[in-house]
Amino acid sequence: MSVMVRTPPLLLLLLLLLLLWAVPTFQNDNVKVVSAYKGIGEMCQYNSECQSNCCVTNSLNPQKFCTPQTVFLQCVPWRKPNGYLCEEKAECHSNCCIRTSNNPDKFCSAKSIFLQCVSWRKPEGEVCQTHSECWSLCCLPLSENSLPHCTKRTGLLALCLPV
Repeated sequence: MSVMVRTPPLLLLLLLLLLLWAVPTFQNDNVKVVSAYKGIGEMCQYNSECQSNCCVTNSLNPQKFCTPQTVFLQCVPWRKPNGYLCEEKAECHSNCCIRTSNNPDKFCSAKSIFLQCVSWRKPEGEVCQTHSECWSLCCLPLSENSLPHCTKRTGLLALCLPV
């Protein structure tokens, strides 16, 4: 014959309270325990601090915040919108960081209708060093002693030929 012993609820509660008191008391000081997960929008440093397991920047501010994961369970940091100064394409929401004028700075920019990043190019008559700098993709010296300039393509096949 088996006898089932029921533990009184008060005793279970006391054991639980003792356990909650004992763990932090006898713990090593170098170990950091996160007692509760942080919610969306709260400041964090590590993914493990967040309920969503996702701690990323959500603006130009370098401070990280708990954010929801994507449908594909990825943590995606905030990226700069079009018009913001950038150094590489990964910084931009459009994934496109290009020159938008003769200024050497690069900015986040929208992709073309063909989903390409089309960088600004020099107009006809501007001094150039390579074909790729020009809108016409044609950079030729105007004479033997002059610097190369962006020029129109010529001929039936619109080739980059000296005139």
